[in-house]
Amino acid sequence: MDANTKTLLVIWHSRTNAAKLAAQAAFDAACKIRQELGQQDQILMLYASEVRLEQLLQADAYLFCAPENLASLSGAMKEFFDRFYYDLLGNIEGRPYSAIITAGSDGQGALRQLQRICTGWRLNEKVVPIILNTASQTKEEILAPKTLTAEQLAQAAEVGGTLYAWL
Repeated sequence: MDANTKTLLVIWHSRTNAAKLAAQAAFDAACKIRQELGQQDQILMLYASEVRLEQLLQADAYLFCAPENLASLSGAMKEFFDRFYYDLLGNIEGRPYSAIITAGSDGQGALRQLQRICTGWRLNEKVVPIILNTASQTKEEILAPKTLTAEQLAQAAEVGGTLYAWL
């Protein structure tokens, strides 16, 4: 890659598929815009446990996609942040980011937690994060595999495409 090539990392975790679907919609939209602009930038969609430190250090922007579990980030996404927090502190300041939270109710706890972590890294929230509510309230609904509505997928796509455009 040449010095002008940028990298967007879409980092996700999902247990019931909602956050994965949102990440995929965002990734696809970013790729479509890259193609329309004729750019050679790198757009990677990575499962949270598979991300490597070098990828984070080399990335120019980040999109975090995760579910809210029990009013906070899912454990696997929190583990991702725990694993890299101190290695990245002071090394990625000012880079753009956004987030997509999937939730059965309000999602605010997970979003606040993620934003606090990103504030510590001094990231720049370039695109307003969104919460996609699946309205899952019963045990069966919460544990069931999820689908997202066309409107929710379009919202996720807009976040991904807009964040890519900031590169």
